[in-house]
Amino acid sequence: MRFKIAGVFTFPKTACATILALALFTGTASGQQKKAYFIDGYHGGIWGHYPDWYTRFMVDLVKQHPQWKMNLEIEPETWADTRKKDPDAYNELKALIEDQSSKTMRIEYVNPGYAQAYNYNISGESIIRQFKYGIKMVNEHFPTVRFTTYSSEEPCFTSALPQILKSFGFTHASLKNPNTCWGGYVAPFGGELINWVGPDGTKLPTSPRYATEKLLPGSTWQTNAFYNHHDYINDAFAYGMEHPIGMTLQDAGWKNGLYLGKGEKSYQPTEYTTWRNYFENVAVKKPSQDWNFSQEDVLVSLVWGAQVLQKLAQEVRVAENKIIMAEKIAAINKVYNNAPWPEDGFTDAWRGLMLSQHHDCWIVPYNGRKGNTWADKVVKWTGITNRVADSTMHISTTQAKMNTVRVYNTLGVARTGWVSVPMPGYTGSGPVKMVSNTEVVTGQVIRDTADATPHVIFKATVPAMGYNTYFRESVKTPSAVKSTMVTKQANGKYKIESDLYTIIINPAKGGNIESLVAKKLSNKEFVDKANVRGFNELRGNFSKEGGFLSSQDKPAEVTILDNGPYCSKLQIKGSIGNHKFTQTLTVIQGEKKIDLQVKINYSGNPEIGEPTAPGTYKADDNRKGFYNDKEKLMALFPLNLQGQKVYKNAPYDVTESRLTNTFFTDWDKIKHNVLLNWVDVTDKDNTYGMALFTDHTTNYAHGGDHPLGLTLQYSGVGLWGRNYKIDGPTVVNYALVPHAGKWDKAGIWSESVKWNEPLVAVQSNAGVNDSGKSLIHVQGEGYEVSSVTFEGDDMLVRLFNAEGDNLARKLSFNFSADKVEMVELNGDKKETLQVTKNARGNASVMVSATRFGVRTIKFINAAKSN
Repeated sequence: MRFKIAGVFTFPKTACATILALALFTGTASGQQKKAYFIDGYHGGIWGHYPDWYTRFMVDLVKQHPQWKMNLEIEPETWADTRKKDPDAYNELKALIEDQSSKTMRIEYVNPGYAQAYNYNISGESIIRQFKYGIKMVNEHFPTVRFTTYSSEEPCFTSALPQILKSFGFTHASLKNPNTCWGGYVAPFGGELINWVGPDGTKLPTSPRYATEKLLPGSTWQTNAFYNHHDYINDAFAYGMEHPIGMTLQDAGWKNGLYLGKGEKSYQPTEYTTWRNYFENVAVKKPSQDWNFSQEDVLVSLVWGAQVLQKLAQEVRVAENKIIMAEKIAAINKVYNNAPWPEDGFTDAWRGLMLSQHHDCWIVPYNGRKGNTWADKVVKWTGITNRVADSTMHISTTQAKMNTVRVYNTLGVARTGWVSVPMPGYTGSGPVKMVSNTEVVTGQVIRDTADATPHVIFKATVPAMGYNTYFRESVKTPSAVKSTMVTKQANGKYKIESDLYTIIINPAKGGNIESLVAKKLSNKEFVDKANVRGFNELRGNFSKEGGFLSSQDKPAEVTILDNGPYCSKLQIKGSIGNHKFTQTLTVIQGEKKIDLQVKINYSGNPEIGEPTAPGTYKADDNRKGFYNDKEKLMALFPLNLQGQKVYKNAPYDVTESRLTNTFFTDWDKIKHNVLLNWVDVTDKDNTYGMALFTDHTTNYAHGGDHPLGLTLQYSGVGLWGRNYKIDGPTVVNYALVPHAGKWDKAGIWSESVKWNEPLVAVQSNAGVNDSGKSLIHVQGEGYEVSSVTFEGDDMLVRLFNAEGDNLARKLSFNFSADKVEMVELNGDKKETLQVTKNARGNASVMVSATRFGVRTIKFINAAKSN
């Protein structure tokens, strides 16, 4: 997506321009000068922008200009539409694209991603599906197309791409997006060809955004590579590059035709090329240096905190979590219950989710007709995903007994954790006994629930990637466990005592957390009591209401909703100026995570953040109010940790921040402050730390003079002068995890996976003899089971080494398989794995992955249970 700014992209079609273009093709212009190269082509698709006449337009350009080359980043769903609407142009394009030889090819497909996702803002598994489904669909239309170079018009980059791309068969990549930097750009580095090194060590030869490539003055969306500015090329030559290259992937719908030859400052001579031809036949053969690419080299910014983006990101996160869990549960039920694999349903579910990850959803959520904006589409698309996932996860409930519960664990390790089960019509007051074949546990009745239905929470023990069955019985005997966890102190404060924490809530300060002591971490106090800011304080600049307002400026009303013996829940009602909020804090025995939810009911549509005076917004102004996180409404967490360091996760990666602070106000000074799933702050020695989890992709704040902050709201002028308004309550879920040691030793990635993939309890029709089952089990800790799927009768298990060492791990499986292979993401076999069986007949294979490595294991004919 890109907006067309008058006087920048549209050039007059003069005779001189035509002569210059012809000179470019015949090679007569500037014959003695060094030659430069240029990537031209098109970006867009049926969902973004692709007029019905555009296939014919592209085909005619290729035919009319024999030396022109076209690089395509077109949404795969486009081709079914154009085949129907313009079959002649479709067939001509199909014939033109058939030649895939690097020296003679005219057209290269450079991004087959199903919905052109940004990638940095979604899960690693989602990125894999974007390529998997996209490549399959493109090849259905153009069977000869090979995917060897990844390139994108938008900043669709993330640090883990090298291993993902390489496993799909890509041999090269580009880190350029010179003509569409509205949402950001990659840090400059190196020259003509470098090795993009991913977090797992995978190297992919890449054309970077050159160290000499400059952001274009007077623009907030381009670098000087977007039309081979002569300064850009001459700087590259001076740097030592032999074959410098620029790029513009034009928006489908533009009528410029060939992009060069119309701008006065384009370098000549320049030759059009495909990326494949450039890498295989033009560029230097050996990369000049390795770039250990950090996620903080992805310099991106959206209108973080805007309510429309916040809701959209939450909808995507919910759907991402649900479909992954549904696939795993469907795999368990296929093997153990002979349930059919819902291939068509999952395809529909992933389609909806992938379209919701389209970059335009995130950068222009308001675009479109009323009721059919990108944000509206996301609600519909994720709704499809959720319906498929929900029906799959509850497949065993057709004739369920209300007293029987099957609890699924979608992790690759055995797990003991709390689950909540509805009990419609339950009027009892005593504890509830839950019985399995191996244990009897006592549950607590919770009456304050979202649907007003009584629930029982109990601690279930479930084997790895499997299930256990529990039967409910009411009992009259009181629990031997301490009956309450919360007490109101004489001073009006509230004290929460669990086995792990002592927490003090101060109503006089708006319900701030005054103290948080981790009992089993040497009674470490995590709250910086000397800081003027409160812990869990809500604070932001309400510019039309006198400036900064804070939740701690007014007292709050605290209500105990649930009070032990296992779960305590407090409700905190306060205000930020005239705006009312309700916070809910939940602490559960034995649970490391402290769960919080905030709901803010605004009075009207307040302006929150750095204000932009009416009528003063200009697209080319470097400074933008929505960049300024210091003035957004944030939940703040001043931590009692000295010499703080910051770690944050990314798709299949964790980065230690190099930033002294996260703050910027200008387009040419963007810093990476994206919070995907979690951010973790430790002291300088990694002795203690506090992780913050969030229910959606957003951004965080941190600096030497600013505590860790979670962005909750921005309201005001955003990109292109759009009013990013508040039109309802803001609801955000987040969690805190105090810990000892660095993030990996503390298992923060695994804790986040547990938070996103909770135990799933469903009503079941299972009999009393139904015992627990375990499909697969990964030895030790630190490996995430990223996905489990079926292709026919072949099971594919994807593993991600998030926290583990580089030693081989045992992967045990409780079903039969004719053969076990390690395969690439494109299906190519890497190796056959040796299956061993122990004395009990249990089978296993050994799998090795470096830290942050992804491995896919294929169990051939795995539909039969042992």
